[in-house]
Amino acid sequence: MPMRMSRRRFEQLALQAYHSLPPAIVDRLENLDIIVEDAPGPEADDALAGDAFAHDALAGDANGNNGGDHPNPDDCCHDHSHSESLLGLYVGIPLTERYGDGPAMPDCIYIYRRPILAMCNTPDEVAAEVRTTLWHEVGHYLGMDEHDLERLGYA
Repeated sequence: MPMRMSRRRFEQLALQAYHSLPPAIVDRLENLDIIVEDAPGPEADDALAGDAFAHDALAGDANGNNGGDHPNPDDCCHDHSHSESLLGLYVGIPLTERYGDGPAMPDCIYIYRRPILAMCNTPDEVAAEVRTTLWHEVGHYLGMDEHDLERLGYA
């Protein structure tokens, strides 16, 4: 049975995770929306179909390992079968790949409530997974790939 937690409490955990980011990282976050959704929706379908620049955080085992089947972050075409295990999604252009100064739509980080609750057994596990997922997606925003994130413990 999945962990139960109100949407409000889950959103509070996401906000706490955001506030736990180092100030030097927060200072680099511009034009970025962080959105809590119950489950992946059209944004994930578009991203997983290759219609958007996106990187995803997939559910793994208790140690955060996903069995080595995580999509290549340089490959924007992901298998739709991953949508059930999607914990978070970054949609946008990483800072390291931006050109020009023109106005842009905000980049988005999605945190998916139901998949995270389904893999956790306690509120502390939920808080830790929300933090890991948010930090993982912020890493993609900053231009990190899966190897960088794994080395830092956020894969």
